[in-house]
Amino acid sequence: MKKMILLAVAVVLGASLNTATAQNKVRKVVKKTTPAATVQKKVEKKVVKLETTTDTLSYATGRSATMGLLAYLQQQLHVDTAYMADFIKGYEETIRRAEDPQYIAQTAGYQIAMMAKERILPSTQKEFGDTKIDADMFHKGLLSALRKDNSVFNDSLARDYYESHLRVVKEAQAAEYKKENADWLAENAKKEGVITLPSGLQYKVITMGEGEKPQATDKVTVKYEGKMIDGTIFDSSYKRNPQTTSFRCDQVIPGWTEALQLMPVGSKWELYIPQELGYRDRPAGQIKPYSTLIFTVELEGIDNEEN
Repeated sequence: MKKMILLAVAVVLGASLNTATAQNKVRKVVKKTTPAATVQKKVEKKVVKLETTTDTLSYATGRSATMGLLAYLQQQLHVDTAYMADFIKGYEETIRRAEDPQYIAQTAGYQIAMMAKERILPSTQKEFGDTKIDADMFHKGLLSALRKDNSVFNDSLARDYYESHLRVVKEAQAAEYKKENADWLAENAKKEGVITLPSGLQYKVITMGEGEKPQATDKVTVKYEGKMIDGTIFDSSYKRNPQTTSFRCDQVIPGWTEALQLMPVGSKWELYIPQELGYRDRPAGQIKPYSTLIFTVELEGIDNEEN
């Protein structure tokens, strides 16, 4: 009896083992064939059939639209071409979900995050100079406003804190820049050929003309180029056509008005105008407050006709 039971158990176990073996074989076969089927599916997906003129034109137009795109992706968007498959995936998903409000909001988050990282934060850090702005805290503060989280700051308090600290930094920067320009003038006054007038105006004669000198109310014609002490050119008549420009002597900054009345027609001078005779504490285009202005001026003529 025991032998019969053991034999029955053996038959059951054998059947089970045979079934498991058969299933494993099936799994192995499926495993071997799946990649081939997937590859075939992918190949079929990539096949494009151009059945009409519209199809052909549209496809060719899309292809042509990529001219210069790769360089733009690399240089402007900093895309590593090793990840082009991910770029394509993102492109396809955006086309597919272009009308999805959730996706629109998410992609807008990507764009603003990159803008904050690459433009807003660096610009803010430049404003504050040596005063460090921590990137992580900057982003947390930005997001707290979007979440309406006033647990640390509300909008008004944050703005007041930001503006008060920026004002202190700007005042310190302006004082430093003002001193830098004053020191530059003091050193420039020691150079050969530089004449310093009681007003603080400095000039150097490059060519002394032999014509008459204009009065304050005279209209003059000049050529000129202006720059700051760091060499930045902020204006130049030489880059325009015609190269000359005309105005009354008393309708320009005080440093010009004083210098022009000392210059005989035909002269070419270099002027070094202290900020007190220039734009003082006012910015003017590229010109920062308290800037010493360096001008090369050629006095071409005087127009004594009444305006």
